[in-house]
Amino acid sequence: MNEAATLADPATFEIVKNSLYKIAEEMRVVLAKTAYSPILKSAGDYSCGVFDARGEMVAQGPDLPIHLGSMPDAVRAVVAAFAADVHAGDVFVHNDPYFGGSHLPDVNVVRPAFHDGRLLGFACLRAHWPDVGSATPGSYGAVTDIYGEGLRLPPLRLASRGVLNGDLEKVILANVRTPDERKGDLGAQLAATLRATERLVALARRYGGERLIGYMREVMDYSDRLMRAALADLPDGEGGFEDFCDGDGIADDPSGADARFRIRLAVRKRGDRLIVDFAGTDPQVKGPMNAPLSVTASGVYCGLKTAIDPNNLVPPNSGCWRSIEIRAPKGSVVNAEFPAPVVYANHEISHRVADMVMGALAGFMPDQVMACSQGTSAILTLGGVDPRSGRRYVSYETVKGGFGARPNKDGINVIASGISNTMNTPVEILEMAFPVRVERYEIEPDSGGAGRYRGGCGARRVWRMLDGADATGALCMERMTSPPFGLLGGKAGAPAVVTLTTPDGATRHLPSKGAFAALAGSVVDMATPGSGGFGPVAERDPAAIGRDLVDGYVSVAAAERDYGVADAQALRRTAAE
Repeated sequence: MNEAATLADPATFEIVKNSLYKIAEEMRVVLAKTAYSPILKSAGDYSCGVFDARGEMVAQGPDLPIHLGSMPDAVRAVVAAFAADVHAGDVFVHNDPYFGGSHLPDVNVVRPAFHDGRLLGFACLRAHWPDVGSATPGSYGAVTDIYGEGLRLPPLRLASRGVLNGDLEKVILANVRTPDERKGDLGAQLAATLRATERLVALARRYGGERLIGYMREVMDYSDRLMRAALADLPDGEGGFEDFCDGDGIADDPSGADARFRIRLAVRKRGDRLIVDFAGTDPQVKGPMNAPLSVTASGVYCGLKTAIDPNNLVPPNSGCWRSIEIRAPKGSVVNAEFPAPVVYANHEISHRVADMVMGALAGFMPDQVMACSQGTSAILTLGGVDPRSGRRYVSYETVKGGFGARPNKDGINVIASGISNTMNTPVEILEMAFPVRVERYEIEPDSGGAGRYRGGCGARRVWRMLDGADATGALCMERMTSPPFGLLGGKAGAPAVVTLTTPDGATRHLPSKGAFAALAGSVVDMATPGSGGFGPVAERDPAAIGRDLVDGYVSVAAAERDYGVADAQALRRTAAE
């Protein structure tokens, strides 16, 4: 069947296009219902995709934008490693950031789909495993090369023609702290990818394998046309942005100070093409804040997709990015070279890049951008032995913060933002699974930046280690010293603050990255970053300030200090009436 025939029936094309996206969505449902770890089952830290035989992404589920740029590279790595040596019933696994992965805890399971002996494409499910070894529970230590970050798997054949490679599974499970949980999560990934390939084969039976492959190609071409049209409708221009990161987790002088480093980017848009250039960005650093280029690309794509396509009309797939060019110096923090450590950068650099893209676009697309969101995944890991069961545990949480203000409305409080799309892990689930008690989880007042539209507020979350439950913790946060920026006159949001109170009552601030001891009875108190405001502060509607006072998002003191309200108590009383 020729290409013209595949394009001759728009109705069928639309049905197949939506079916492909539903396949990716169904993978998500299967994973959520069968996974073991709370970060997967409750928080949803995974992404599902359908790919063609070359490894191009055809459809992604309603998952994490952080994986937009790197999942195709992950599947292409399998294609490159095994070429024609791929068969029905095979399954591949890998997590290597230098083969299209993101960081070692993100494990890719890739399964091919065949119809009448012909390779249709692949299903890939990337899931965050709470532990993949290393010296620190949760695999989030501040190390200086990738060898210290845990178990690194190049593209490997996990199953051959339907037979699981038991020896490889044993090697994997022998290198993680909670093997039963990892075995359950891996089984969930196998089940979800199996469901996806079954659905692909069913589509091929209905429409024919060759025709389905043609439609998969056309789905990507369709996204390419829509993205180019959206770009062409926007003004041409150039913009730049520079920001600094808090550090890499490795002390740079005898006092323990962690040196900042800088990222610079420029955006140039002409017609239906756009270039993002990172010239001038600092070289890769000693600690795990180095991003492979595919991770940086995810941040770029997320920022651009949000700004260029705010109504989400362009299906997210590899076709979207054909008109986007990314330039980044090799050996920089945004294009790291082996064996640089990368575990923090997966989310922290991609968060930073997505926000900076908005900052760069603000100069010539001010109505298409938003102020900086929380700018960090705010990771806390805890690990040790659960005294209730005598078994090892690893808890991994990503804590929500502020969502940036926009040209026409306030930001959103305490929600996953930017490149993230994870859910809250319910307190009840956390306390049942791990020996911790969450004593506070609430909105942090005054953390949203002032502006015509206020930035979303961050969160306050407090954990207490239970009796008999000494733990090793690890923190990974940005925006402690680099507060989330406002745009076009809006003010910055509040930075993050994390303290540890030990059983003897002593309290100290924790650095933004690295491991720490949390003895039984210790308390970790985290205030996540807020987000930036948008537009001049003087233009905020007094009625909106009054509502914020009533809701507790802004205090009386902050309303008088930041907005110049003469009598905030009176304004609050008026708003409450």
